[in-house]
Amino acid sequence: MNMLKRFDPLMAKLLQKEEDRQRNTLGLIASENYASPLATFLEGSVFTNKNTEGYPGKRFVGGCEFADDVENLAIERLKLLFGCEHANLQAANATIGNISILRGLLQQGDTILSMSLSHGGHLSHGAAFHVSGKMYNVVQYGVNQETERIDLEEVRKLAEEHRPKIIVCGASSYPRLIDYAGFAAIAKSVGAFLWVDIAHDVGLVAAGVIPSPVPHADVVSFSTQKTLRGPRGCGVILCRQELAGKIDRAVFPNIQGGPKMDMIAARAVLFKECMSEEFKLYSKQVLRNAQALAKGCLSQGMRLITGGTETHLIVADVTALIPSGKEAEDVLNSVGIVTNKNMIPFDPLPPNISSGIRIGSPFLTTRGVKEKEMYDIGVLVGRALQNHNQPDILEKIRKQVAEIAAKYPLFADEWLPKER
Repeated sequence: MNMLKRFDPLMAKLLQKEEDRQRNTLGLIASENYASPLATFLEGSVFTNKNTEGYPGKRFVGGCEFADDVENLAIERLKLLFGCEHANLQAANATIGNISILRGLLQQGDTILSMSLSHGGHLSHGAAFHVSGKMYNVVQYGVNQETERIDLEEVRKLAEEHRPKIIVCGASSYPRLIDYAGFAAIAKSVGAFLWVDIAHDVGLVAAGVIPSPVPHADVVSFSTQKTLRGPRGCGVILCRQELAGKIDRAVFPNIQGGPKMDMIAARAVLFKECMSEEFKLYSKQVLRNAQALAKGCLSQGMRLITGGTETHLIVADVTALIPSGKEAEDVLNSVGIVTNKNMIPFDPLPPNISSGIRIGSPFLTTRGVKEKEMYDIGVLVGRALQNHNQPDILEKIRKQVAEIAAKYPLFADEWLPKER
């Protein structure tokens, strides 16, 4: 750091500002977390210098004997952690991994059945503006207008009508558990692959605090930076053994060249950390904190999509308190509560404005916050939105937020795995 300050003081200053921002605000973005120090230690290590194009035992360059050991170690830990038959973690991020799945299992123009982006799905599952939506024939299901939950009967009817080659489930803003067995039965009935994207709640799956899709799905994909609490980057693909060749070829050489070996080394450590008792306790706390946060928001008159949450995230309709999600995001950011605007099902407002916000508990749980204070933070969210035109009240809330943030480190010691 001292060398950076001397050589590039501008970048050193920006780095310090970002650290201060993270320390002095309350991060509620459901797709963010503070990465494990054990895992991030490996990123930028000497493994970053090594070209490892290919797969273990089948590299296209020499000097890969230790890189092979690292990648094999990461793969074996993935298999142990999730009970899967095959794993690939070379994709540079989850969206690249998702495109690799489509390229490996489908022909251009084949039909995909996936969840609508506006109802909680992800852009890489066939959004019209995304490459996944341009290369394939995409049919989408949503949630029931009354319950705001996935209607499996609608999914079944669409599957029978359109006979997709692949059915996708998993979401980026759906706060309820998904019936993987129900989806698997529908996929089997029409001869489709079932692909489950658990990028958001993968850490909860790894810890065993919510059900796993692995026994039901042909393919499972995820990123590592959300509830898994790893560094950003890395798209992981788990699949049945009979699909392994297609998946591996789709990642390399179809989509990518050589993988980032320091990223893979970091994930090998991360997967071991996810087997620790501390990580299981952390994941249980994530769920408890999400419930407390939801109750705090409800106490202030916010309407929660589906009425609550069974995972780490909450989607709230804010229009009873403030005109839009965009304004809610800006007001909350002004008092030090970091969120993101988010569409709600059947949203009358455009995506860049939206009617809702998406919030979650992973980041603050990593910092050490527990239920009582999470409830209080939910109350502060509601109070800020209720009083968005009251500068004096917002200033008081800003001071309360700063007092809470000052009490916690970025990574609480209680979550670091103990030597056993």
